[in-house]
Amino acid sequence: MNDDLFFADEDDSDIESEPSGTWKILIVDDEPEVHTVTRLALRDFTLNNVGLTFISAYSGEEAIRQFNAHDDIAVVLLDVVMETDDAGLIVADKIRNELNNTYTRIILRTGQPGQAPEKKVIVDYDINDYKSKTELTAQKLFTVIIAALRSYRDIRTIEQNRIGLAKVMSASTDLFTCRSLKKFVEGLVEQLGSVLGCAQSAVFVSSELIDSNFVGSSSSAVELRALAGHGKYADIFGKPLSDVLDNSLLATCQNILSNKGMHIDEEHLVAYCHSQHFGGALLYMSDKNRNVSETSIEMVELFTNSIQVAFENILLLRETRLTQNELIERLCRAMDFSTPSNNHIPRLVAICELLATNLGMKELDVDRLKVAVPMHDVGNCRLPETMLNRRGPITSDEQAEMRMHTQFGADCLADSNNLTVQLAAKLAQQHHERWDGTGYPNQIKGEEILLESRILAAADVFDALYNKKSYKDAWDLEKVITFFESERGKAFSPSVVDSVLRCKVELVDIQNSMKDGVSIFSH
Repeated sequence: MNDDLFFADEDDSDIESEPSGTWKILIVDDEPEVHTVTRLALRDFTLNNVGLTFISAYSGEEAIRQFNAHDDIAVVLLDVVMETDDAGLIVADKIRNELNNTYTRIILRTGQPGQAPEKKVIVDYDINDYKSKTELTAQKLFTVIIAALRSYRDIRTIEQNRIGLAKVMSASTDLFTCRSLKKFVEGLVEQLGSVLGCAQSAVFVSSELIDSNFVGSSSSAVELRALAGHGKYADIFGKPLSDVLDNSLLATCQNILSNKGMHIDEEHLVAYCHSQHFGGALLYMSDKNRNVSETSIEMVELFTNSIQVAFENILLLRETRLTQNELIERLCRAMDFSTPSNNHIPRLVAICELLATNLGMKELDVDRLKVAVPMHDVGNCRLPETMLNRRGPITSDEQAEMRMHTQFGADCLADSNNLTVQLAAKLAQQHHERWDGTGYPNQIKGEEILLESRILAAADVFDALYNKKSYKDAWDLEKVITFFESERGKAFSPSVVDSVLRCKVELVDIQNSMKDGVSIFSH
């Protein structure tokens, strides 16, 4: 072994406890002294102000176990001859072809070059360097590790760009939904972070949160909230910025929002996202591990303007949808002779959304159901108000007339080319059909009844039983659940009843948050 690499044995326990956020180096060699001298030669090594963490393996099998335990090994210094003459080559092959790890840089080291000729190894195996132990001095080892880590860093940066772009492409097909916007912003933030060399910590902030109960403005009284993030800000959606950043950083963000500029220091970047219609937004990034170039600053400016355009499109579409839904709900209440403080329809929408999602319905279908549900009783407009608000018993003739509201509603909504209106027509016609075929108006049964109609039927009955009506007192939850269990496979679809039972806690939450007596439109 070369004298430049040979040092006396010493306690290396302090080397094991490296701080987090280091480059991981796996040493694979059956000679313990090789591990010791490698650690000593590289103990003061840093790249981009980041040090090394050493992991040791003394056989090929142990090396593979370490790869299974660590998915972020940057470089492996791999001995060729260990328990077998080709153990290192077998490990290299498994890394690439079984573990599908194309990121880790593999540097083969051998004390017996003749056992594995360099040309053959380079051609036949996907390795990155091949060194004889006799030629690998401390200085050369330092140079080799520098080159390998830079290569690993750049490969991971490219991969982060690819992941970010994949998220953007995935979100582009249904960009105009709340959930997809969150995914879209996360992808763009991650992509920009990797390009700028940031340590994957970023957050997109706005006073306009995508939430039907939150309508913000640009005034200072409105609290900034996090729309999307990654790294240590991965789970901050909807949180106030004051809960995410300390007072100093919060003040910087508020200053940039006021000045509509950009702030860059050694650790942080805050950029204003200009808005034509709303209060603007901020892109905050932290844990930068290299300086941001002038070209990168221009890219940030282009990025912030582009993402804000996408964000505003979502907000404008959301406003249109909220207006549409509120108008439908108000008109349906009027036709049902409901008071503004009767929250039966909002509760039905929320219950149907909960059950449909629990049953695995696609997001687009759930959104369509939420718009269609308020129209299910539109046929009531053909019935006398005195009949709808009757407190006492009704005659058989009146009951037959009341049942006609299902067909009246279907006729009112018939012949539309709009898929949501078509669904509303089905809901109007089928929401009193029963799973066993004894419902009305057409006595259809089982899966002949549209799934959305089966969900609405259960939601409608749950809400009616749980709340006080002119003809009955409110039932407690236990009594309601017992009723649904008894009607499983009779009035209601078994799968829908099972969903009600799974979601009973959430159903009570909906009831408590939308009690009658308070207009939800004032929120």
